[in-house]
Amino acid sequence: MTDARPRPATQAPTRRRRTFGVYIGRFEPPHTAHLQVMLEALRSVQKLIIVIGSARAARNTKNPFTADERQDLITAMLQEAGVPRTRLLFVHVRDYYYNETLWLSEVQAGVHAHTRGSTDVALIGHIKDESSYYLRSFPAWEFIPTHVVSDLSATDVRRAYFEGRLNDVQPMVPPAVHAFLDTFRHGPDYAELQAEYDHLLAYRAAWKDAPFPPIFVTTDAVITRSGHVLLVRRAGRPGRGRLAMPGGFLEPNETLLACAIRETHEETGLSPSIDLAAALHAQAVFDYPERSLRGRTVTHAYHFDLGIGQLPRLSGGSDASEALWMPISDVLARPELFFEDHHAIIEHFVMRG
Repeated sequence: MTDARPRPATQAPTRRRRTFGVYIGRFEPPHTAHLQVMLEALRSVQKLIIVIGSARAARNTKNPFTADERQDLITAMLQEAGVPRTRLLFVHVRDYYYNETLWLSEVQAGVHAHTRGSTDVALIGHIKDESSYYLRSFPAWEFIPTHVVSDLSATDVRRAYFEGRLNDVQPMVPPAVHAFLDTFRHGPDYAELQAEYDHLLAYRAAWKDAPFPPIFVTTDAVITRSGHVLLVRRAGRPGRGRLAMPGGFLEPNETLLACAIRETHEETGLSPSIDLAAALHAQAVFDYPERSLRGRTVTHAYHFDLGIGQLPRLSGGSDASEALWMPISDVLARPELFFEDHHAIIEHFVMRG
């Protein structure tokens, strides 16, 4: 088991206490090392702004808890440690896999809402690998490196948690977090997440003997008509019950465009008389390396614009329990309903017109 105890922090040099500190993370869930970093930061700043990432996303085994749940957990564990709630401020930020500028802007705007123009801001963090690149993205804020060193990661916590090893989780997280996890595991959300965790383990195990790590190729279809988007509700794991674009894996003897059209008709029941190829409006490749928990999956997405008129009739088909037309305004407002990065892909096309 991973050693969850943070190593003793090196004594930080004496410095003027900043008004605001910013600490960015996903905290899925917050663990003991997170707590140690926050406590160290609070010795250097008057108020700590905690930026919680992966907000407004559907629950999955990598992001099992909502931003509100994580905010409550961070507040509880810091109050257990004697920190007044008045010293804590929070910002919730969505994932923007394909638009780094939007992510940076949302962090900046959220922090600015608390600092109200103050430049007395420090960014707290530890540059450990490429995932810490964002610490170099805010040059207007002084960077204060943490002196907390720990091998613990939230991945270790989630692995033990979804494998039913709650006793192993206990030394990894503060008491308030452990109590929440203990309660959460008796609910329906945990049962679904644990089943999805087991499904993903089996999925990856099926490819473990391949000579090279597999790279899967899929297609997806963004179909619009009269201010609506054609969606399906996934019938199977992973992502059971989540909204998604119609799409699927490329077959050996078909083109990418043919795959997107075939999957659309199979999953939605959209009439074959509708000529999707003639309605092709735009296309793009989406290849964020971690976009799918199943493994490296590159998708080729096509935007088909069917123009204005009555919405065609639908019926759910293979891999989908339901097909539906959803108003674009509702789609854009509800990222938490969508599977993987499907909301981001739809957003990419419909925001470009």
